[in-house]
Amino acid sequence: MPEICRFLGIVIGMFYREHAPPHFHAVYGDFEVTVEIDGGVVNGDFPTRARALVLEWCALHRKELLEEWALARAGRPLVRLAPLE
Repeated sequence: MPEICRFLGIVIGMFYREHAPPHFHAVYGDFEVTVEIDGGVVNGDFPTRARALVLEWCALHRKELLEEWALARAGRPLVRLAPLE
């Protein structure tokens, strides 16, 4: 999975040519979720605090995430996004 960000032990990535709706993957230890970029629907299990951090990061980077989605769908290189501080 191409990594687009890493913060506080959470790895955010996006696969190329994925299925709709636009989403990204987050991994934290043995936990993995997918998060829809618009709406923040989370599929999978994540610790409560890590889930809140991912959703906060998503809200801060929604526009860039949609741009990343377009790049991934086109098979183009992804850009690293700023971590949550």
